[in-house]
Amino acid sequence: MIRDPETLEALLDMVRRFVRERLIPAEPVVEETDAIPPALVQEMRALGLFGLSIPEEYGGLGLTMEEEALVAFEMGRTSAAFRSVFGTNNGIGSQGIIVDGTEAQKAHWLPRMASGQVIGSFALTEPDVGSDAGSVQTTARREGGHYVLNGTKRYITNAPVADVFTLMARTGGPGPGGVTAFLVPADSPGLSLGPMDRKMGQRGTRTCDVVLQECRVSAEAVIGGVEGRGFKTAMKVLNRGRLHIAAFCVGQAERLCAESVAYATTRVQFGKPIAEHQMVQAMLADSGTETWAARCMVLETARRFDRGERIVREAASCKLFCSEMVGRVADRAVQIHGGAGYMQASAVEHFYRDVRLFRLYEGTSQIQQIIIAREMCAEG
Repeated sequence: MIRDPETLEALLDMVRRFVRERLIPAEPVVEETDAIPPALVQEMRALGLFGLSIPEEYGGLGLTMEEEALVAFEMGRTSAAFRSVFGTNNGIGSQGIIVDGTEAQKAHWLPRMASGQVIGSFALTEPDVGSDAGSVQTTARREGGHYVLNGTKRYITNAPVADVFTLMARTGGPGPGGVTAFLVPADSPGLSLGPMDRKMGQRGTRTCDVVLQECRVSAEAVIGGVEGRGFKTAMKVLNRGRLHIAAFCVGQAERLCAESVAYATTRVQFGKPIAEHQMVQAMLADSGTETWAARCMVLETARRFDRGERIVREAASCKLFCSEMVGRVADRAVQIHGGAGYMQASAVEHFYRDVRLFRLYEGTSQIQQIIIAREMCAEG
C-alpha cells in the first residue's frame, strides 16, 4: 500500500534524523521544565508533522495508515511528549472533521491544522465520564443561531495550548444518540481552563480541565451540522487512532530495547558484560520478541485498514497487545539497568513512567478486551 517508496523513505529518514539529532538530546530539558521548547515545535511545523494524516487537498501529507504507522515507529523512539504536540491534529482533532465535517468546516480548519497554525484538542473525558463515553454530561442547548455549553472536561491533552476543541456535549436524551460533536474555539466566551495537571509521566504534555460556563458557540460549530452524531463520529475514527497509538508503543519499545542492549553490553559484573549472563539474555530476548511481534501485527492491520477491510477487532487487539507489551519491555529495561534504571538521569526511568499511560487513554485495556470478545462472539 506504500504509494511512493522513495518519497516515503525520504520522509522516514527526515523524521529519523529529527528524532536522533534534535528530539532525543532535548529529552532531559523537557523532563526538567515540563515543556517542549518552542523552537522544536516550529521545526515540527516545518517538517509537516502536524498534517501527517490530513488529506493533501487541505495541505496535509495524506499518509496511508501503513505510512503513518511507519512514521509513528520512528517518532516512538523519543519521549512521548513530542508526539502529543501534533498528535491530536492528526488524530481525533482532525479525523472527525475529515469523516463527518461539512465542506466549510474542512476548508476552514484542516489547512490550518495541517500547517500547525492551529493546534487541536479532543475534549470527551469528564470528572464522572471516562470509558463510558456515551454518558457525556456536558450539555448544549440551542438558542437561535447559537448553542450554549455547560460542563467540565478533564485530563484534556493540549488544552493549555489548543486553539480549537473537538468537544462532545449532550443535545438530546440519554445514551450515545444524544451526544453531539462541536468545534469550539479556545477563545469562545464562557470557556476557561483549570490549572495544569501534574502527572506521573509524559512531562511536556500539557493537560488540564476545560470549564464551560454558559459558553456560546455558533450553530455552525456542530460537526457535519447534524445533532446526535457525535458518538458515531468518534467511533468512526477510533480504529485509526488505536493503530497509531499501537505503532507508537512499538517505537517506544524499540528505543527501550536499544537502551537495554547498549547498557547490557557495556556494564560489567562478575568479570564480564551482563549481556553474557543468561538471565539478562532472557529479558533481552523476551523484549525483542514481543516488540517484533507487535510491529508485525500493527503493519498487517494497517494494510488491512488501507484496503478498506473492517478491522474493529484487529485494531483493538493491536492497542491492547502493544500498550501492555511496552509496559513489560519498560519494566525489563529498568531491571536490566538495575539501580541506574531507577535514576532520573536514565532514559528508561522516564520511559517507564511515560508508557504507563498507553494502557489508559484511547480506550483502556479492559475496554479493548470487551471489544475483542464482542467481535469474536459476533463472528461466531
